[in-house]
Amino acid sequence: QVQLVESGGGLVQAGASLRLSCTASGRTFSSYAMGWFRQAPGKEREFVAAISWAGGRTYYRDSVKGRFTISRDNANNAVYLQMNSLKPEDTALYYCAAKSNLASREINDYRYWGQGTQVTVSS
Repeated sequence: QVQLVESGGGLVQAGASLRLSCTASGRTFSSYAMGWFRQAPGKEREFVAAISWAGGRTYYRDSVKGRFTISRDNANNAVYLQMNSLKPEDTALYYCAAKSNLASREINDYRYWGQGTQVTVSS
């Protein structure tokens, strides 16, 4: 069982940066691949980034490549999403999620989810 809690969201202007954090309970955090997803009002939840259990592999949706960076700290049961050069279209509720085995871009592959943290980017 893994419980996830996101933090770090907020209201920023276009071009600004935010760093989202996700802390996990449980002693087996390092065995889980982690992902960040987002959901804008009226839209489906979508993949943003994922990282393998050891942090050696990362994956991004095309629209955030070069702007967002996912990382993890297994010693502190945390995963991060550094978001730079934010755009209004990045506005959404951001979720972190955990799954066993390999990282994935597929929402349905993730078993554990946090409650989300809101990111709002004004133009």
